[in-house]
Amino acid sequence: MLDPLPDWAPSLTASAVALLVVDLVVRLTAIAVVPVNRRPSSALAWLLAIFFIPYLGVLAFLLIGNPKLPRARRRKQREINQLILDSTRGLDQVSTCASWPPWLPGIVELNRNLGSMSLVGGNTAELFGEYDESIRAMARTVDTAATYVHVEFYIMTLDPTSAPFFEALRRAAQRGVRVRVLLDHLGAIRYPGYRRTIRFLEGAGIEWHPMLPVQLHKLKYQRPDLRNHRKLLVVDGDVAWIGSQNVLDRSYNKRANIRRGLQWQDLMVRLEGPVVSGVDAIFTTDWYSETDELLESERPEVSPGKTPGRLECQVVPSGPGFEGENNLKLFNALLYSAQRRISITSPYFVPDESMLNAITTAAERGVEVELFVSEHGDQALVHYAECSYYENLLRAGVRIHRYPAPYVLHAKHMTVDEDVAVIGSSNMDMRSFLLDMELTLMVCGRDFVADLRRVEDGYRERCTELTLQQWMARGRGHVIKENLARLTSALQ
Repeated sequence: MLDPLPDWAPSLTASAVALLVVDLVVRLTAIAVVPVNRRPSSALAWLLAIFFIPYLGVLAFLLIGNPKLPRARRRKQREINQLILDSTRGLDQVSTCASWPPWLPGIVELNRNLGSMSLVGGNTAELFGEYDESIRAMARTVDTAATYVHVEFYIMTLDPTSAPFFEALRRAAQRGVRVRVLLDHLGAIRYPGYRRTIRFLEGAGIEWHPMLPVQLHKLKYQRPDLRNHRKLLVVDGDVAWIGSQNVLDRSYNKRANIRRGLQWQDLMVRLEGPVVSGVDAIFTTDWYSETDELLESERPEVSPGKTPGRLECQVVPSGPGFEGENNLKLFNALLYSAQRRISITSPYFVPDESMLNAITTAAERGVEVELFVSEHGDQALVHYAECSYYENLLRAGVRIHRYPAPYVLHAKHMTVDEDVAVIGSSNMDMRSFLLDMELTLMVCGRDFVADLRRVEDGYRERCTELTLQQWMARGRGHVIKENLARLTSALQ
């Protein structure tokens, strides 16, 4: 005769059944919810995380599973997009449309539909690739300000390297110029000197606001890794700066970086002409999003008779405030349009499937494609994810040039044939496509492309080219790290 069940057995059985039911409901719900409006690779990665580590997977999905900003911020973005469309239609008349390649008008229209910005002519652009000189040159631009200065950087920290720029801001404020500063909340607070920087701005009478602040104490939750990654400076609506560089020492003042001797290598561009109003409109958008103050009255009128140069430029904003992936669509359109040569520089190269196909297809149809990356990255996970794509690229015929340590090649730009270049804050990775607010500039003009090609020639002289034979000889441990990093990169 069997022994009777213990008194606690029925309750244990009921608990087990309840857990099984909850587990089943979670899995079925995940299958129904996770893939909605999400690329298949990302959906699969999230489902695997939820199925294999269900509690942690569900918690992570609830915290960072939504790649869009809150509805109120997206509504503001739509409002100001319409304002930009209404106020810049006349800028189309500035463009000369001279000597365009036949595929370019379609890309211009794509950018206009996605980001609300027109292509405008009559601009000049000057490149600055020396780190400290870029900061000093931006300071000199601020010293010319008579009306206003708009500053927006992912990271701004007062230190000996950046002090000339901060002192120029203080001088501008002291002579009555309206100085406004935006800096990313989490981007800036992670680096030494944040409190000192804020004290300086407030002591100088400079109005500043954190972008996308994390405000859990106000019960306002948004995905904390949705960040504003843009870098721009506008003075009086006459001069603008954009590019890849933040405002701090090129070691980023972190002990680990200093110990490794890491030095950031960046590229900035100084702009004059009608395109400056487009860059200023991006600042206006972000200022409105953070303060509810619309700076429409300060937007300068564009006069075709006062255009200083011959370059055609188009500002392309992107980020989780937009419905689509504006920068990714621009990059892919250019990759498929190229006929002769593509040169890409990106510090964090983690393409999605569509971009990987566009790049390898370009190489396989006979376009000369080269990629400039850092030999050693500052972020191990991203670096190994990037490395996981090298074999596919090399087999397709893409030439990979690795910039030597201890420098981190942080510049972000691309040249296509002899006609078109893009430069700005956007990396070619899924974070920049989906999670970060970015600013990209498309430039049509052979003179500027030639200038940027000379910068790329300088990279090539310093770089070591990676061959397929060398890459296939790497260790098995390296391959395992690449595979794991590539899997986590899909969790967007």
